[in-house]
Amino acid sequence: MKKIYLITVILLISLKGFSQGSPDYGAGMKFNLNEEGSKYLRVISWAQIWGQYNSDRPLDGNGNKQADLDFSVRRSRVLMYAQINKDFLIVTHFGLNSLNASNITPTGKGESSQLFLHDVWTQYSLGKNNAIGAGLHYWNGISRLNNQSTLNIMTLDNQRQAWATLGLSDQFARHIGIFAKGVLGKFQYRVAVNGAATNNLQATTVPTNGGAATYTGARLLGSKEAGRTYAGYFEYGFLDSESNFLPYKVGTYLGTKKVFNIGAGFFSHPNGSVIADLSGNLSGENVTIFGLDAFYDVPVGKNGAAVTAYALYQNTDYGKNYRLGTTYETGSMIHAHLGYVLPGKSKTRFQPYLSIDERQIDALNDNATQIGIGANAFFSGHNSKLTLEYQSLKYATDKAVNTITLQAMIYL
Repeated sequence: MKKIYLITVILLISLKGFSQGSPDYGAGMKFNLNEEGSKYLRVISWAQIWGQYNSDRPLDGNGNKQADLDFSVRRSRVLMYAQINKDFLIVTHFGLNSLNASNITPTGKGESSQLFLHDVWTQYSLGKNNAIGAGLHYWNGISRLNNQSTLNIMTLDNQRQAWATLGLSDQFARHIGIFAKGVLGKFQYRVAVNGAATNNLQATTVPTNGGAATYTGARLLGSKEAGRTYAGYFEYGFLDSESNFLPYKVGTYLGTKKVFNIGAGFFSHPNGSVIADLSGNLSGENVTIFGLDAFYDVPVGKNGAAVTAYALYQNTDYGKNYRLGTTYETGSMIHAHLGYVLPGKSKTRFQPYLSIDERQIDALNDNATQIGIGANAFFSGHNSKLTLEYQSLKYATDKAVNTITLQAMIYL
């Protein structure tokens, strides 16, 4: 408990230093380029700092036991978008992720310390509610969670398996390609055709003869056979409409909207994975992922309470008995989370929540179960918050991994 208390004190001090000005956030950092405000540049910046306690961390690369308490910069990002007339938009998003004492370098020149592009795309409007665009983009398929914003996640972090293509066919959940998105009444859509990454998390892997598939189609079979991916997500809103100006889906509205959406999506990568027969002959296996989900977020009563609920079924086929670590596997998943903003008129709001995942793993003929119990403290809405979460992951027959994480986040 002393270690948990220490994390809390340190991050509260950090939060106090970061949060200057956020009570008067208003419209944020927007620079109008004409009197009407139709030409502008908008800048958004955010940082998420973690203190994480885990008494069962694995040994480091030298065989030594690692410290129970670890600090990290989970995310540091800058996003900018500019519009000089209503028909054209450019979006640029860069930053870094998961910087900690194990991967920093003496002069900050190491790989983990470098900023990189998360998004950069241009967009052309087709009337008021529809658009097409191209670039390194986040107009993804499959589910709401695969399009999740990291600014307003309700739980501590996104459900990792929902970012189902991250590092396999894309760069950090972003593909390079073309997209179309829009609104037709209560119906929203986003579809994309993209190039598949050749250099991915299995860049040096080849399939074992007669064994499981590897996600190596673009490299081993070539871009003509395995160089395209296709994605789409479609949703219908029964209550208030959500913005689709940017692709990033809101995790919780804290009672400021009444939203009930159902959605369905897919991701397809023909010949994305490869298997080898007993003689070593290679053949492609199609990667196919689809999801069905529902999102509900409404105020409760008249004293500031609100409920947020989400459920997702995802079926994932990466090829025969595919498995990469404890993150990716051919199989299926059910995820759900539920949060409740406690009633009250104070500017500081509290939101306890619960999340649960149940994953079925074909290669192991077994399951993985993950449970999260946490709470958010909002000091100025999503612009200034603390999140404390206990998480337990039981992966097949492995020993359960339990972590306690405290996050301080500011975005301006």
